[in-house]
Amino acid sequence: MKRIGITLGDCAGIGPEVVRAALTSNALPVTADYVIIGKYPDCSLGEPTVETSRAAAAALEEAVTLARRGELDAVVTGPVHKGRMYQAGFKFPGQTEFFADRCGAKNFAMCLTGGKITVALVTTHIQLRDVPRSLKQAEIVRVGLLLVDFLRCRSKTAPRIAVAGLNPHAGESGKLGREEIEIIAPAVAELQSKIEDRKSKIEGPHPPDTVFHRAVEGEFDAVLCMYHDQGLIPLKLHAFHSGVNVTLGLPFPRTSPDHGTAFAIAGKGIARPDSMVAAIRLALELAQPQ
Repeated sequence: MKRIGITLGDCAGIGPEVVRAALTSNALPVTADYVIIGKYPDCSLGEPTVETSRAAAAALEEAVTLARRGELDAVVTGPVHKGRMYQAGFKFPGQTEFFADRCGAKNFAMCLTGGKITVALVTTHIQLRDVPRSLKQAEIVRVGLLLVDFLRCRSKTAPRIAVAGLNPHAGESGKLGREEIEIIAPAVAELQSKIEDRKSKIEGPHPPDTVFHRAVEGEFDAVLCMYHDQGLIPLKLHAFHSGVNVTLGLPFPRTSPDHGTAFAIAGKGIARPDSMVAAIRLALELAQPQ
């Protein structure tokens, strides 16, 4: 049986209740061992403290240690509040960067999937004003190749990836920005040249305001996005209750539900476990031998 480690995130939020609801939902395969990782303090729901954040950070440390030792086949992480985590001494922009650091992974990326949309992000937790100067052809190619590998893990069909532009109308032939001409289009050409399977398709840069509709309609399997909200806004609009965050490039699968701690509704019995169920199911899928 595969062992799937699950952290609760900040226990003052909805993490514990969505994990509990997921594990008792009959929506998960019984052919796996689901293990809650971490020791969590008593707390008042909806009232996070430094102690609840420290416990969440300690659970992450325990989970990555167990996974690296081979005692877990995959890790699913509950939601944390980044601002609170920073107060507790957490030094990373997010859980994605934490896992990459602890695993010594330099070639990693943030990917989200739900419904008919899958996105991977070239830049993640940086200010919007820093995105244009952070875009590099090599980074687009690197994340694009990780996305190709992820799609191949999940399907035997050749991947079809759309690459989103950065600017409105994908730069309008340079009139609204030259990143598409100088950085993104060369990256698309390099990506296509590096894909051994010629049936695979990598196209772009496409206008960001239409490319996600085309993906939902079935033209593309995934969209390679230039920055955080470019990918997360359409993903959450389309699949808010079933979206999953997955870290590409780790030595083991790591997923998480695509929602936050939701302190305001913690303990009220209205938090839906759909995203946690999807995160656990994806972790189990990726943990299976290919």
